[in-house]
Parts: sequence; C-alpha cells; structure tokens
Amino acid sequence: MTDLAATEKVLADLIAFPTVSSDPNRAMIGDMAQRLEDLGARVEVFEDASGGKANLFATLGPDAPDGVVLSGHSDVVPVTDQDWHTDPFEMTERGDLLYGRGTCDMKGFIAASIAMAPIFAEAKLHRPVHFCFTHDEEVGCLGAQALVPELQKRGYRPAIAIVGEPTDMKVIEGHKGCCEYTARFTGLEGHGSNPDRGVNAAAYAVKYVSRLLELAEDLKRRVPRESRFDPPWTTINIGRIAGGVAHNVIPGKAEVEWEMRPVQYGDAEFVKEALQQYIEEELLPAMRAVSPQADISTQVIGEVVGLEPMDVNMARTLIASLTGCETADVVPFGTEAGLFQQMGMSVVVCGPGSIAQAHKPDEYLSRSQLSECLTMLEGLRTNLSA
Repeated sequence: MTDLAATEKVLADLIAFPTVSSDPNRAMIGDMAQRLEDLGARVEVFEDASGGKANLFATLGPDAPDGVVLSGHSDVVPVTDQDWHTDPFEMTERGDLLYGRGTCDMKGFIAASIAMAPIFAEAKLHRPVHFCFTHDEEVGCLGAQALVPELQKRGYRPAIAIVGEPTDMKVIEGHKGCCEYTARFTGLEGHGSNPDRGVNAAAYAVKYVSRLLELAEDLKRRVPRESRFDPPWTTINIGRIAGGVAHNVIPGKAEVEWEMRPVQYGDAEFVKEALQQYIEEELLPAMRAVSPQADISTQVIGEVVGLEPMDVNMARTLIASLTGCETADVVPFGTEAGLFQQMGMSVVVCGPGSIAQAHKPDEYLSRSQLSECLTMLEGLRTNLSA
C-alpha cells in the first residue's frame, strides 16, 4: 500500500495549482499527465477551445472493456472575500487536519488516485483502471460534458465509475440533477421621475423571480412519494439579482442567476414550460407595449443529469465491500456521476472529506479520511488483479 506521507506530498503539489474555475487548469493537468506517462499509462489530454483548460483520461492495465474509472474534477471554487487563516493555495498541517482550497473538494481523492498509480502500474491487472480528471465541474460540469462524447467516440467501455467527491467515505448511489441559468432583461432607460415612459428591467426581473418562487412552492406538491432526498422535492435557488445604476435612473438592463435541482426529469420540464409561458404571455407583452425592442433571454449555464439509484449497481456492490459500508445513501448536491451513468456505467460517489467543509474558508481534509481512501483503492487494486 502506498505511503500516506507520499499521498500528502502529492496533495500539497496539487493544492499549489490555483485552479479556480475562472482560471486555467492546464498546468495541473500537465503535471498529472506527466506523472502517469512516467508510469507507462496511456494518456490523452483534451484541451478546450482556449487551450487553457483541459480534461485528462489515462489508462493503466490491459486495453480492454469493463475497467474502473477513478473520477475527479480539478477545479476549485474562489477564495475571494473569504477569511482564510492560512494561504489557501499552500497546504498547511494542523494535527490530523490538512488545510487548503480543494483538500476535500476534491483534490484529496485525486491525490490518493495519483499516489496509488505506481501500485496499479506494478500490479498484474486483469481489468484496466482509468484516471479521469476534468475541468469546470464547479460551474456546470462543462469539462465532463465535453469529455463524455469524446470517450464514446473512442470506444471506451468502462464498467464502473467511482466519483471521489467528499462523502466521508460513505457510499452514495444517487443525487439530484443540477440546472443553472442566467436570465437577461433588456428594457428602456429613462428618468426615474416618469417610470411609465421606460421599461424597468429590474422590476421585470423581480416579477420573474416572484414567478420562480411560486413554482418552487408548486414543486413541493409534486414530490415523488418514494423520494429519499433531503429535501425530498425539486428545489429552486435564486443566486444573484443585478440591475440598475442609480436611484433616479430607470434600469435598462438586469440579470437573474438561478438554479434548479430536479429529483425527477419531469420537474425540470414543468418549471421551464411554466416560466416560458409566463414570459411570452405576460412579461414580454407588457414590456414591448412601451418598447418593441424590450427582450428577455435565457442562457443555459449547465443542465447536468442526476445520478439515479439502480436496483442492480456493480459499483455500489464493489465499493461497499471495500469500505465496509452496509448501506448506500443519496445526497442533494450534484456531481459528474450522472454523465458516466449515461455512458452505461455503474456509478457511485465515494471520497474522503465532508461536503460540510467544501467551498468554505479554511477548508480541510483529515488524514484519517485520506488513509481510508487509500485503503479502498488498495482493495480495488486487489480486486482488479484477482
């Protein structure tokens, strides 16, 4: 089994790459690609159009189907305006805890996978192990959504995917989807002393948000009877409202950023259809009665499918046996897992760290959790060699 200290060294190296989603991740991907190439892995790097971001897919073991994917995202959330007590991009040790941005979400799992790679490389694997590290998970799973079609084109047919998001090393077999949108309102500016002569984009954004909140209440009445989620219904969250420049100016522009986390596919369609009907029948006619150029447009930031619990799940059975978890659970937060499930894989989410630490200042991962992850991966090595 690989040494815990060696894994911590890899984690420290990965934390030092400031891979906030708004910035490039290419240097971190290049570093991991080189580590795996040095072990003889078959490595493919998929760059985005800018060349600054990339996905990594690498394989150790035979060129065969039915392999196991170890999946993680390389990007992290911003640290701006967060009150950190240490440098977020320099791993700091304090007792059993390792501090730094991304320690639990989710460079801890990536570090464990990279640290175990020499062990996998030396083993006589009968089934391949794939390392899949993506960009821009935190802003709509953009990297994975681009990668999955490329893997399908190349004929990859893994049987199992382990997505190492922080779950306290518990086995997660299901989660909600995540749909993110930005609605943009174009009105007509004017002097605040005569509101009727303008089209107040901010006011119409408020009407739009009010309708969203009504739909959020409707969703509570649509909750599936068998739902295991907390909360059990599809949720809507208003993340940001912006518009206006001064007290006495009618705003000509406004934006609303919002998200929806469906527990069932029909809920997403229900919300989108109801919202579009409201826009076309009520908001736009009122806006264009004053200014024919008034408009409302919606940008889809990301529509990521959920992970659906399955009666038969080879990944659940395997990882339960390796971790000793007797039950599998579901969570409300989203991951890339549903995209791999769409490829035909059995999928679970299981990784070191707690989601309660993710996205917060002074994010940390405990050594004990990292050690548990290494134990699971060592068990996987034995399984793939049997």
